[in-house]
Amino acid sequence: MTTFVLVPGAGGDAFYWKWVAPELTRRGHEAIPVDLPGPDPTAGIIEYAELIAKAAAGRSDLVLVCQSMGGFSGPLACDRLDVRKLVLVNPMTPRPGETAGDWWTNTGQGEAYKQKAAEVGLDPEAPFDLMTGFFHDVPDDVTEQVFAYGAREEADIGFSQPWPLTAWPDVPTHVACGRDDRLFPLEFQRRVVGERLGLTVDEVPGGHLNAYSQPVALAERLIAYA
Repeated sequence: MTTFVLVPGAGGDAFYWKWVAPELTRRGHEAIPVDLPGPDPTAGIIEYAELIAKAAAGRSDLVLVCQSMGGFSGPLACDRLDVRKLVLVNPMTPRPGETAGDWWTNTGQGEAYKQKAAEVGLDPEAPFDLMTGFFHDVPDDVTEQVFAYGAREEADIGFSQPWPLTAWPDVPTHVACGRDDRLFPLEFQRRVVGERLGLTVDEVPGGHLNAYSQPVALAERLIAYA
């Protein structure tokens, strides 16, 4: 049995893992979806690391899974937990001293998004739209449940705290990116992850929210990493 610690992205809501966690437990593993206070103006990535560590306190031999903005907070907990593997899913991959707010410009995400939007027939100059940008591959019934549940915003502090590590944690790391991710397109991720971590990206089904659209495939990939 493997214990998976599941760190959400912006907003910090453990609800994001609602469909993945049961797939992991159904296969005989333990899943710990971490709930983070995204809207709290006093809690950023530094505080999140403590909460991630607290959520998995007392467990050992962990696989720490970090979605999107979780790439900024999850790795900070590696020195507080017995982490065997670190898995980034559609991540924001930080550099030392970088803020999550600066990451977008530093990586060239805006241009990559526009190119992807044009490729899939969207207006690259139009404002970002949740349905076409995030939920384009999510089943209707899941989308309805997500919208009925509601969404949390991420407070400014989460984007303004510099990433405090001087180097990536000394933990075996895997990176899984959705082949249909429109926010962080696959080729963009291959470049950023290669430049920053020297790692290759593993392609997985789905878009940016593939824990909603492809929970079975994502769970199986996580188990394969473990």
